Amino acid sequence: MSFALFDAPYPENSSRVGFSGGRLERLSEKRDETSVAKAVADERALTLIAGRGSVLLQMINDEPKGMWRSFDDAKILGAQVHEPVLLGYERDGAPRFACFADLDREYPADGHAVIDYRSVYIAGYLNDQDLGSLAQGAALIAWHQSHQFCSRCGTKSKSVDGGYKRVCPGCNAAHFPRTDPVVIMLIVSSDGDGVLLGRSPHFPDGMYSCLAGFVEPGETLEHAVRRETREESGIEVGRVVYHASQPWPFPYSMMIGMYGEAASAMIKLDDELDDARWFSREEVQLMVAGTHPQGIKMPPKGAIAWRLVEDWVTS
Repeated sequence: MSFALFDAPYPENSSRVGFSGGRLERLSEKRDETSVAKAVADERALTLIAGRGSVLLQMINDEPKGMWRSFDDAKILGAQVHEPVLLGYERDGAPRFACFADLDREYPADGHAVIDYRSVYIAGYLNDQDLGSLAQGAALIAWHQSHQFCSRCGTKSKSVDGGYKRVCPGCNAAHFPRTDPVVIMLIVSSDGDGVLLGRSPHFPDGMYSCLAGFVEPGETLEHAVRRETREESGIEVGRVVYHASQPWPFPYSMMIGMYGEAASAMIKLDDELDDARWFSREEVQLMVAGTHPQGIKMPPKGAIAWRLVEDWVTS
């Protein structure tokens, strides 16, 4: 006998978005105060170098490609190797780390390029697995850089358990990495033949995308979809279903892709959007193909918004 909830696709829809391909064995239940020292001592240990929203990539045949470096190289390149984050292990047991470096400046690294995370995945500089590891490392590095001091007493805290906890030596408070949940939703018209897309002020010219917003405390994902849609566009939403998720290292969010069924049609914009409008299936097909006569376009293919729209328009 089949179970209806298992009718969902496998591999899941989340496997088809950028930053989702991390395959390192995290071994989270085995992290302790000795994990980092043991892993760094492994001659196969490698680290990525990231910080300030960018990653350091090695130039290979004039193309930015590889991100993994030895700890000796990372130290020469100015990374803070004294407090690395243990991301996990390859299938053969080789450890992989992330180290912070101040990349928000003219970085003195011959044979390397400093590339922001968004450009890395749009340009395809890394394979899916390394892109997933970058999302993990980037989020943890950003958290460590913004949580150096105890929120209870203000004492400088210390990274422990492979970088997955900070402990305050002053009051013994424990602090853990955060992930900010964000709903991103494609609202479908009641007849199923149109979708609601909007333009934020920071979007490139001609780009429209799904509406999105942070989940607030004490709120279900479904309620967040309805609230954000109503606040930004004035559209009421009825049924809501989950579709996919995406790690989003800007700086440490989890994008939760949802579909919502519109219960109204009249758009009333607030000040968060420059524009929002209903698009027909035919228009969206042109947008996905990059041939819309008005030059209207979608976010890049690695974005979860693309996945939500493409899966709807091909359904």
